[in-house]
Amino acid sequence: MKRTKLLNVFISLALVGSVLSACGQKNSASETATPAASASASNLSGKKIALVMQFNTGTFSSQYVEGVKEQVEKLGGKVTVFVADTDLAKMASNLDAAINQKFDGILIDHGTAEALEAGVKKAVEKKIPVVSFDSILTVPNVTSLEQGDQKMADATLEQLAKDAGGKGNIVKVWVAGFAPMERRQLAYQAFQKKYPDIKEVAAFGTAKDPALDTQTQMEAILKKYPNKGDITAVWAAWDEFAKGASRAIQQAGRTEIKVYGIDLSDEDLQLLQDPKSPWVASSAVDPKDIGRVQVRYLYQKLHGDQTPEKVVLEPVYVSRDQLPKDKQINTTQLSEYVKGWGGSQQGYTDWMKAAEKK
Repeated sequence: MKRTKLLNVFISLALVGSVLSACGQKNSASETATPAASASASNLSGKKIALVMQFNTGTFSSQYVEGVKEQVEKLGGKVTVFVADTDLAKMASNLDAAINQKFDGILIDHGTAEALEAGVKKAVEKKIPVVSFDSILTVPNVTSLEQGDQKMADATLEQLAKDAGGKGNIVKVWVAGFAPMERRQLAYQAFQKKYPDIKEVAAFGTAKDPALDTQTQMEAILKKYPNKGDITAVWAAWDEFAKGASRAIQQAGRTEIKVYGIDLSDEDLQLLQDPKSPWVASSAVDPKDIGRVQVRYLYQKLHGDQTPEKVVLEPVYVSRDQLPKDKQINTTQLSEYVKGWGGSQQGYTDWMKAAEKK
């Protein structure tokens, strides 16, 4: 009897112990899961972010960098910018430096798969999130941003054709080897097939000192085609090209030639508003928005969110006749006159907005 009673006591104690142990395990698990989920947002402050750029040329690039810095700083982080001055080997080296310096996240601006893929894969292996802009990268777990490049090109080319009455001679300023340029070229090729009476009489472009080089080359072309009507319009696949071409045309007094560009910055907007400038229209995404959106997807990755492989930013067509004639505006004010400009909410999650307030 005594043995039986003792055995029952031991069994009861063992059962109580196992229940308490199981409860303890459940509490422990829930305590680690819940704080981890909430900490992932609160621990994002103080992150070191690297921005690896192929080039930082012109006001478009500078405003893009402003957008990057603004969004990172709102989330309590700090940006270090690495610029390669169009040297892809240097850009790859800068990417390696960012990885070796153990940045928390990496943003890439332009570049090619050949130059960057090995470094990007290395970053992903080391659990450093990467978001690229205008780079031809197809690395798993890397989100790639691009503007609606073909849509931008289509908008400007269609307006050029309409203004020209479907015929005339045009100059194309474009450069190969850049992801957005290659996408814009596809639209240009389709345009050539659609409008066979619009002839290309000259084509050029370089990424090195693009505005100055374009101005110099455009001056030479104007001398080659000196008569009014020899050239109907210029299609510039980058705002730096549009600036250079516009200055050459204006200085030569050949403002019958219209310029249609892509991209838009504060400096560009001044030229677009100037009634003496040949630059009459541009299609673009707010460069600050590009920087902001790119940062948001990087922080989503840092937060542990699922992110898409590709994000396409919606462009807006801006023409001189949409803009005020009595005052000069900047890109911050442009949304008052052009619907859809700026203030993109892409990638802007509720937890991110709450983190900004903190």
